Amino acid sequence: MNLKIRLTILNFMEFAVWGAYLTSMGTYLHSVGLASNIGWFYSMQGIVSIFMPALMGIVADRWMEGQRVLSLCHALAGLFMIGASAYAYQAGDAVAFGPLFALYSLSVAFFMPTIALGYSVCYSALEGAGYDSVKAFPPIRVWGTVGFIVTMWVVDLCGLQSTPGQWMVSGGLSLVMAAYSLTMPRMPIKTGGAKKSLAEALGLNAFKLFLNPRMAMFFIFAMLLGVCLQITNGFANPYITSFGELPLYADTFGVQHANILISLSQMSETLCILLIPFFLSRFGIKKVVLIALLAWVLRFGFFGMGNPGSGVWLFILSMIVYGVAFDFFNISGSLFVNQETDESIRSSAQGLFMMMTNGLGAFIGTQVAQQVLNHYVFNPTIAGASGEQIIAGWQTSWYIFAAYALVVAVLFALFFKDSKKAAVG
Repeated sequence: MNLKIRLTILNFMEFAVWGAYLTSMGTYLHSVGLASNIGWFYSMQGIVSIFMPALMGIVADRWMEGQRVLSLCHALAGLFMIGASAYAYQAGDAVAFGPLFALYSLSVAFFMPTIALGYSVCYSALEGAGYDSVKAFPPIRVWGTVGFIVTMWVVDLCGLQSTPGQWMVSGGLSLVMAAYSLTMPRMPIKTGGAKKSLAEALGLNAFKLFLNPRMAMFFIFAMLLGVCLQITNGFANPYITSFGELPLYADTFGVQHANILISLSQMSETLCILLIPFFLSRFGIKKVVLIALLAWVLRFGFFGMGNPGSGVWLFILSMIVYGVAFDFFNISGSLFVNQETDESIRSSAQGLFMMMTNGLGAFIGTQVAQQVLNHYVFNPTIAGASGEQIIAGWQTSWYIFAAYALVVAVLFALFFKDSKKAAVG
């Protein structure tokens, strides 16, 4: 089979695993009385991303072929996710936070490294076959977003948005992905050469990137931007469905099919990914990231202003700008790190990038967002508030998130130094 087709299937499956639950998990947790803990479930993705991608990247760099590490991680992630789903079904409305969170946490601990590992496997295979990864990878990666959308729709149309069935779908796909990963081209282990120090043997030399002021600044802002990444994934679905408390919106398409409405965000991704090579080569990493930050301002602001009725067009605009907000940093940042780092530490460097964005940044972001929402929306003192008051609390929260993204954009424009060398392509 053609290499690009094989890598396309890999990306499709990788993100189909994630799409099965990422945008709808919050609605299920809200339905079983765990709304105040939604942030912890999304924060766990950040916690494990602080160290697991880096550790698995080290293993792939030094001891085990990358495609085999990818397979192992998916196998374990799938088994634990199926376990979480089985427990939740068995417990019903009496589901307890402790055991559910433990099983889920073990699953995402092994899933989160697979994103960076998948990128590294693709880059290695493409470059080994003589392709320019900056030009060849985006059209392949776009099918990952298609996979994400497909499972979002499946979960929505099968009525699984508010059930643990979404985790069963994810776990099953992860096991399939574990088997398929073993068919990927072998990713060479870096062996031989001069005797390495202990830090180099462990792959910790990826952290030497912080000695480069420009790279250090890039990783710091990667963390600050990472704060935004999981907020809408965790809370957009519960927000849109909460309009169902108001008779005016109860029967609208958005309330009834929030996941399908939200999937417009991923559809936007599929188009924006294809723009990355042009924007990176023409404008460089600084302007591309700045565009992404301003898109996050609009993403949150449009959410605050919209509703699933006459204001649904604002929701749609929010979904459209998400493609720019997400891709112009996540994908461009990954390509930037790949080009700016030595081949011997690329897997570790990708793990470090994941640690700063989906690790520290996402953890801080979801925890702070949860506290904001606990104050304005989930506060027990306003439990008896009207639907209009609850929605007003949601809207205030979205405006706070937009203000944060604007502040980070201004700081990035002031402090990150671009150069002609920063342009990729």
